[in-house]
Amino acid sequence: MKIIVTGAAGFIGMHVSKFLLEAGHIVTGIDNLNPYYDQRLKQDRLNTLSKFDNFTFFKQDIANKTALIELFSQVAAECVIHLAAQAGVRYSLVDPDAYGNSNLVGFLNILEACRQFEISHLIYASSSSVYGSNDLKPFDETHNTDHPISLYGATKKANEVMAHSYSHLFKLPTTGLRFFTVYGPWGRPDMALFLFTKAILEGKPIDIYNHGKMIRDFTYIDDVVEAIMRLVNKTSTANLGYDTKQPDASTSNSPWRIFNIGNGNPTPLMDYITALEKALGRVAEKNLVPLQPGDVLATAANLENLENWVDFKPNTSIEQGVENFVKWYISYYDHKNLKN
Repeated sequence: MKIIVTGAAGFIGMHVSKFLLEAGHIVTGIDNLNPYYDQRLKQDRLNTLSKFDNFTFFKQDIANKTALIELFSQVAAECVIHLAAQAGVRYSLVDPDAYGNSNLVGFLNILEACRQFEISHLIYASSSSVYGSNDLKPFDETHNTDHPISLYGATKKANEVMAHSYSHLFKLPTTGLRFFTVYGPWGRPDMALFLFTKAILEGKPIDIYNHGKMIRDFTYIDDVVEAIMRLVNKTSTANLGYDTKQPDASTSNSPWRIFNIGNGNPTPLMDYITALEKALGRVAEKNLVPLQPGDVLATAANLENLENWVDFKPNTSIEQGVENFVKWYISYYDHKNLKN
């Protein structure tokens, strides 16, 4: 299959592309390589993908509609996996325009390109951030998501409803993925596991928000990739039992579906840190600080819809996932002091 992966130099995008390439698919990667975090890491991810003959890369900003349409016309793809976005909850308080350009304008351009070139399936990244101030746990795709508490979450909610309009108007099959705190090798440097590991190895204290009283549904990258691969092979369809008088917020009478992509085992932040300390063989110096604007206290994913749809439920343990990350981090950054 010919597949376009946007955000191919990103954390999830690199892993998804690599799996597709290994499976023999023809992958066209798109990424603007923005400086939100270390561009060397992004380039090294790309270098991993460039070893495959069936991979082509375009440095392209999805906010540039003309260039994006031209690219789609050249590639003639069948499926699009849209993972490009301006990520991060806290950064959305600093540079909101970046979120408007990438997550709103860019996503509209992706939808238009998919419509014009009759893409058979658009899979796109949403986020658990859409649940916002919802206090019902675990989060279910049928829950109300009208109250995001960060601009980032609001843009992801907008993506879901924008996708629905195109599924309804143009019968474009779309599948939205609400990711829950994805972690693992080649991860993002702005996320907790990366920041904690770097600080501990350098003998510096780690900042623990809300004094450690937080819970997250940490999701290992390999489980995310497996879920996406299964969804690639099962295009979204209309829910034939959809009741317009009692609407199901996770499906539609159009070919549009939403799935939680989590681990299903919410973990206290302090237990996550304990797993990291064990993997590193070091105890962290902890700096307890208040909750940050836009952060939620807890996330937890109901995975029944995903399991029913593709017969898969993520199952990598925190201990194994954190250990895998630490091994990669030490190898990538060559911390010889730990190897002695």
